[in-house]
Amino acid sequence: MHDRTEDEARPERWAGLARYLPAVVPMLFHGGIMAWVAFREPGRLTALLVDVGLGVAGLALLAGWRRWPLPVALATALLTAFSSTAVGPAYAAYVSLGSLRGWRPLVPAAAVSFACLAVSATSRGIDQVAVVSLTGGSTILAALTALGLYLRGRRDLAASRREAALAARRAERQRIEQARLAERVKIAQEMHDVLAHRISLLSMLAGGLAYRTDLGAQETRELALAIQENAHQSLNELRAVLGTLRRDDGPPEDGPDGPDGPDGPDGAGGAGDVGGAGAAGPEAPQPTLAQLGALFDEVRAAGQRVEVADTIEGRELLPPQTGRHAYRIVQEALTNARKHAPGSRVTAELGGRPGGGLRIRVSNPVPPGGPSPGPGGRLGLVGVAERTRMAGGSLSHAVQNGCFVLDVRLPWEGVRRDPTPGRG
Repeated sequence: MHDRTEDEARPERWAGLARYLPAVVPMLFHGGIMAWVAFREPGRLTALLVDVGLGVAGLALLAGWRRWPLPVALATALLTAFSSTAVGPAYAAYVSLGSLRGWRPLVPAAAVSFACLAVSATSRGIDQVAVVSLTGGSTILAALTALGLYLRGRRDLAASRREAALAARRAERQRIEQARLAERVKIAQEMHDVLAHRISLLSMLAGGLAYRTDLGAQETRELALAIQENAHQSLNELRAVLGTLRRDDGPPEDGPDGPDGPDGPDGAGGAGDVGGAGAAGPEAPQPTLAQLGALFDEVRAAGQRVEVADTIEGRELLPPQTGRHAYRIVQEALTNARKHAPGSRVTAELGGRPGGGLRIRVSNPVPPGGPSPGPGGRLGLVGVAERTRMAGGSLSHAVQNGCFVLDVRLPWEGVRRDPTPGRG
């Protein structure tokens, strides 16, 4: 840890020393000239030492250039009126001011710098040398102004790029979180569909055991076995859904699609594809239209009276996602009938063909006094409506002639036939 801190601190030290380089180079240039002048004219040694001392003082002022850029720039500029060696620190402080604060603070600093330049250039009178010094110094001051503003622009551009990168990362994290939330909502819908069906069957079977006193030992045993089987299937399906939830808790950086996975948009939800998130074990088969017969047999065995009218043509051509939606819609409709109209006869009408869409119509008589509210009232219809919306279909429900009717239409595209192949 200590070595890492040393490695990180070393570039910062070099950067701190590098900021003095633009000031030291002009100081060395002027120092060389003064050494030559002192060698030729020893009587001017004291004045030259004072000049160098003021330059060193200006160099020391650069230590506060980041915290107080404007005061440091003004102070070093004032030193140039009496010391040519202080020009280096003044130039460095002036450029730093422009790069850190922009053009507004440069205005007073430029005015003070030009005034001190004029004082220094005309200290021995106004002659050709003074005019040349004033012109050259003004040109250098203008160039330093442009350099400071250029560095400021580079700094602003780098800051805006960093901010854009941070904003992009935040947006990406938000997109992933939204995708994860949407996936969890779909998993919750799948959990509701599965467990509500199983638990309502368990309730019906347990009610038979509680209120039927005419059952023999064999019938009681069969009901108990049916309860045990449904409870076992409920636990297995719940375990599959929770397993998907745990897999979705992985880091969002695992893939660009986030928690959606390759099956995200189909609307069936991650819980439907219990193995689709990368599970190591075998995947549970997903219910489709082909499993509706087993579903009807299951609910009939539990005591629910169901009549089915199936006129679907070409069911093997139905897309798997649409078949999965259809299965869950019928399952939820049967569950709602058991919850809100227990004991009533349910009629399920299925019809459709490729290109004509798939229609699901489930109806049951409304019990006297209105439907029983039951736990989670209307949540089943909300789930069916959401699943229908994700499948691109339409839904309607109403009470007609004393029956509650749920009518769902799902899209089913026609089969595209390839053109007749040419000869050859």
